[in-house]
Amino acid sequence: MSNLSGMSDDQMKLVQDLEVEMMSDMYSRMTNACHSKCIPSKFKDGELGKGEAVCIDRCVAKYWETHERVGRKLQSLSNVDDDTMKKLQEQQKSLSEGS
Repeated sequence: MSNLSGMSDDQMKLVQDLEVEMMSDMYSRMTNACHSKCIPSKFKDGELGKGEAVCIDRCVAKYWETHERVGRKLQSLSNVDDDTMKKLQEQQKSLSEGS
């Protein structure tokens, strides 16, 4: 049975698995980047200090904002590519009909 986007169930499962893998990778990178930036390698207290917590909050917010901006830009470029491909296909079709 196919879903609305024309993908088979197996294809949808693959897309979903890839999305989970990419988000997991992004979360891991964000955690490592913010941890190394905000928490000193030698710490005396088991709890986060106020400065560390604020640093982590800001780091995560910036990471997510950047992730969203890049995602929007990639989507925009993908839409432009799709539009360009449609125009080229239409031109090729009209040229082949004119022959």
